[in-house]
Amino acid sequence: MPRRSRHGAVHCRPTPTTQILTPLPLGAIAPWAAFFGVLMLVLLYFVGAEQGATAVVSGEGVHEWVHDARHLLGFPCH
Repeated sequence: MPRRSRHGAVHCRPTPTTQILTPLPLGAIAPWAAFFGVLMLVLLYFVGAEQGATAVVSGEGVHEWVHDARHLLGFPCH
């Protein structure tokens, strides 16, 4: 309820609200989890196993793009 101060200003206190969190159904999460899981495996392949001999992409372009990331993650490449 608003109250007036000595100077005529109106002060209001916010009323506390309760938020109820509803759980997400597994059917809504599973496709996204599968998509990001496959995406992570593809990225791991390109960073960790893409050596040129069994390369999906010809040449060493991908190897050079992720060269520093390979060493940062502990993958040997030379």
